Amino acid sequence: MRIERVVTSGTFELDGGKWDVDNNVWLIGDDEQVIIVDPAHEAAPILDAVAGREVVAIVCTHAHNDHITAAADVRAATGAPVHLHPGDRVLWDMTYDWAPDESLSDGDELRVAGATLRVIHTPGHAPGACCLYLEALDVVFTGDTLFQGGPGATGRSYSDEDTLLASIRTSLFTLPGHTTVLTGHGDATSIAAESATIGAGSEQ
Repeated sequence: MRIERVVTSGTFELDGGKWDVDNNVWLIGDDEQVIIVDPAHEAAPILDAVAGREVVAIVCTHAHNDHITAAADVRAATGAPVHLHPGDRVLWDMTYDWAPDESLSDGDELRVAGATLRVIHTPGHAPGACCLYLEALDVVFTGDTLFQGGPGATGRSYSDEDTLLASIRTSLFTLPGHTTVLTGHGDATSIAAESATIGAGSEQ
């Protein structure tokens, strides 16, 4: 079991704004199968990293366009289903005219390479935002919910700061402090480190 990171670059667009961003795409699995988390911007480097392995699922932590732009092409190339929380359909529909294949719900479990990813619904940055907890490796994938230095941005449509902070405190800070936080943009952090800096803002 291992975790691989692919960084892709493109634009995030919402509310009439457009920003250049680098995104972390996470592959979780082994030599035989993987789950892809947040297929961002372009499919080619993601598929290169997959390297012919079975893709069990394509999981979107939320549906801001920069996290899902490659979903269609990765799905077409691998045949894997796209998973998204239904709360984010309003954002998904800004990019695609077809529905995700599977719905994510709080407490769902996704299996890959003998390990289990537990879905944690963490609304606030986006209404359907979810994190994925991989207890076997003491890792949580937080998308844009939690970053090194604090919570994700909430100054845009379909976001709410109070909801985000409540999600982080009640659903993420209950994880062991040594848990590594792998984010949608930028560097890794830990639950313990962010517990001390939750008041800080982020504009990812």
